Amino acid sequence: MKAFKPDHLVPLGPTDVLVSPLGIGTWAWGDRLYWGFGTDYGEHDVAEAFEVCVQRGLTTFDTAEVYGLGRSERILGRLIRATGGQFAIATKFFPYPWRLSAGSLRRALLGSLRRLGLDRVDLYQIHWPLPPIRIERWMAALARVQHEGLTRAVGVSNFNLAQTRRAFEALAKLGVPLASNQIEYSLLKRQHEHEGLLDLCRELNISVIAYSPLGQGLLTGKYTAGHAPRGIRRFRISDEKMRRLAGLLTLMGEIGESHGGKSPAQVALNWVMCKGAIPIPGVKNARQAAENAGALGWRLEDAQVQALDEASLSVQD
Repeated sequence: MKAFKPDHLVPLGPTDVLVSPLGIGTWAWGDRLYWGFGTDYGEHDVAEAFEVCVQRGLTTFDTAEVYGLGRSERILGRLIRATGGQFAIATKFFPYPWRLSAGSLRRALLGSLRRLGLDRVDLYQIHWPLPPIRIERWMAALARVQHEGLTRAVGVSNFNLAQTRRAFEALAKLGVPLASNQIEYSLLKRQHEHEGLLDLCRELNISVIAYSPLGQGLLTGKYTAGHAPRGIRRFRISDEKMRRLAGLLTLMGEIGESHGGKSPAQVALNWVMCKGAIPIPGVKNARQAAENAGALGWRLEDAQVQALDEASLSVQD
């Protein structure tokens, strides 16, 4: 199977790392507790999804050491080795409170590289800004692994405005750019936009990577009041929120029809790209992978983006 490049690639911040404008998140690959891996879907389904992604030019994959307790990295590594081709691979370091030395980051990265079967990754990220270690200390550890050639670029995840600025300044003193900040961002989660984080990232040339850009399935139109996701996800969603979501989904469907029958999910992903972010929706099967790919090759009109902005205000947490 040949890996094809999409029509255009985009740089991560000021670095020379190029990624597809829409990537793939692999949180669900191997995660049994939250996503139910091994129940409704399994490794065969994920492999088929991966094949469709590659065929459609979606060659950027984001994982983490904690996804499935390393299983996501192992699955992704096997698929990469079986396929060949050019990929952009990102993974993350989790700052557990017992990881008290900068050397723990390097050891964790080496573990991720073993599971992935790679000599280096394209992007290595701090998963959360958790205490007790200060942000500046983790940035120094990130700078060291980049200088060592174990990663091509470094980023953060779930950092707010003040934390992002601190990370940027700490890395700049070490001659390393902050390439990205990965945040939850979708039509349902816009607090970072309103708080100025997106503006700061734009000002500092930090790429915004948007995880859960489909609201963990809520923006696909698959779920309604009385028919919510199963498992742990069910407790995050009230029937009242599902009822409020109906109006937004209706608008998304109408806008999708005006673009040749695009689905609500494709409209939601295109909205994220119109906002200047790189969405990384998850995929569990080939159908989802093909639908995600359909968000590329077209663009919402400015008036449609504004209409979605206004309609989404009623469903913010």
